[in-house]
Amino acid sequence: MKTMKEVPALREFLRMCRDGWEQGWHERNGGNLTYRIKPEELEECRPFFKDAGPWKEMGVTAENMAGEFFITTGSGKFFRNVEDDPEHNIGIVEINGEGSAWRIVWGLEGGAKPTSEFPSHFMNHSVRAAATGGECRVIYHAHPANLIAMTYFVPLTARDFSRILWKSATECPVVFPGGVGVVPWMVPGGAEIALATSELMKSYDAAVWAHHGLFCSGPDFDTTFGLMHTIEKAAQIYVLAMSASGGKLLQTISDDGLRAIARDFGVTIREEFLE
Repeated sequence: MKTMKEVPALREFLRMCRDGWEQGWHERNGGNLTYRIKPEELEECRPFFKDAGPWKEMGVTAENMAGEFFITTGSGKFFRNVEDDPEHNIGIVEINGEGSAWRIVWGLEGGAKPTSEFPSHFMNHSVRAAATGGECRVIYHAHPANLIAMTYFVPLTARDFSRILWKSATECPVVFPGGVGVVPWMVPGGAEIALATSELMKSYDAAVWAHHGLFCSGPDFDTTFGLMHTIEKAAQIYVLAMSASGGKLLQTISDDGLRAIARDFGVTIREEFLE
């Protein structure tokens, strides 16, 4: 491989940044994406590494992430620029042996840093890896407008959001049968919201950030992007239906209908959210 852009893992990362931008989920420098690199992929990246930068403490610690390497978008960087100039807009960071600090080994040129929400991503990687036997490798945060709109008029509970989304599109109980978690509004970028989100992500593949956006996780880029896309499409359908009907829906999928979908598609729906 002649350039880092030819490394398959990086190429997929760049594509996901482009796809998210084209969906309209990343105004200005909004949103962020991280990927925990597989050992075999790391060997493809190493020839392009530079002298490592200094270690930077994160304010959070996850021992099961010690020694891992992540591709990450940069703080203040625009998704629309990532594909054209990856070296200045994204980078690869190494985690120290204590699981408490990062240092840059590729990219993030010109003094750039990992996304300001890297602590949230890092803690979510930690809990999702633990919950999935190491399978989860992608954490994606975006600002899908219809889902954000829902946080202004739907009670901020996992049960309320999960039920509405499941009932808005038939594939939703199949794509995320465990539902979605909900984090009340907090200032982004710090340890508090990182810990609150990671606590929810022990049980959910996705978590709503009230008045802000959505966090999704998955084993690969397609699955994670598909989860974000499905949740936002369901939110769009709900917002359109509520707007067109004056907030008075005549019919939707019944709880028994949700159970039937789960049964026929071989998934386990979160029964505690059903009536």
